[in-house]
Amino acid sequence: MKRETLIWSIIMIGGLLILGVRFAMMGGFGKVYVREVPVNFVQVERPEVAEDGTETGESETVWVAGGSPEEAAAGAVRTGSPSVNWTKREAALPKQFNAREPGVIFSLRDTIGTWFAAFLTLSLFSFLYRDNAFYKLAESIFIGVSAAYWMVVGFWSVIVPNVFGSLAPNFVRSWAMPGLEATEPDYMYVVPLILGVMLLWRLAPRGGWISRWPLALFIGVFAGLRMIQFIQADFLNQVRNSVVPFVATEGGRIDFGTSIWNIVSVLGTLACLTYFFFSFEHKGTVGKIARVGTWILMITFGAMFGYTVMGRIALLTGRLEFLFIDWLWLIDPTGTRATASLISTLTG
Repeated sequence: MKRETLIWSIIMIGGLLILGVRFAMMGGFGKVYVREVPVNFVQVERPEVAEDGTETGESETVWVAGGSPEEAAAGAVRTGSPSVNWTKREAALPKQFNAREPGVIFSLRDTIGTWFAAFLTLSLFSFLYRDNAFYKLAESIFIGVSAAYWMVVGFWSVIVPNVFGSLAPNFVRSWAMPGLEATEPDYMYVVPLILGVMLLWRLAPRGGWISRWPLALFIGVFAGLRMIQFIQADFLNQVRNSVVPFVATEGGRIDFGTSIWNIVSVLGTLACLTYFFFSFEHKGTVGKIARVGTWILMITFGAMFGYTVMGRIALLTGRLEFLFIDWLWLIDPTGTRATASLISTLTG
């Protein structure tokens, strides 16, 4: 244990020294520059156009970018609603900031976010040494932020447009979603609203049993829907793809490559099914075929595991690219992040 602590201490001290030299020689790293672009949207009323390009005789009210061709289109009339303005922040390069291009500024907020993301990434990598407080902190933050994010996404993408937008469309259109299509209330959505409130009853000190009724309903409906999808996607399609001709022809000629592949696929499927056939003892010919099915299953599982590992390596590559490119600026083949050296700045 002492030897591992010494090794990791040397690695950390070496990393800090490299960061110090990197900061001194290259003028810093981890800074984020953005370009502030003003955005303006106005509400216009224009003739409604059908799918075939002809006008339907009715008008529609939409929001378009101010000064865009949509605003200046024939028949478009601006309504009395006030325009909506905000500032969009786009990524910019350090050399654009050094050249004092208009609208390019140093973003302290995004810089703090980049450093915090680097800290969390290194905290997760610290688990390679052993379980520690930094890893637990990063893990807890990741789980909490993910849960909060999906809660907000679910509220604005499901509850507001589907429940509130169906019960009170005019009210939701006035404060949250101007482009909501629903115009008349649909009181059938009172049922899912009541079921949702019953689900939240589990958080109450008493009456937790009330939440079991909507939970049982949701599980039953979801299981039924998934059963239909499973039969269609994983069963019928598998059977359909397995029933192929032994001899494939193309243009009146035998396609030997496809024919061999079809024979291997059919025989391999039968061998795998034999492995799961337990009415006979796996001896003799049946045992040999079942063993072939075992090998085919192992190859399939190995390929699936390899595909999973490739996905995890892609995630690891993404985090390393973030550390080396976005944070440390160590990888810069095009010179887009070149900045003035701190040593040359101090020596004037």
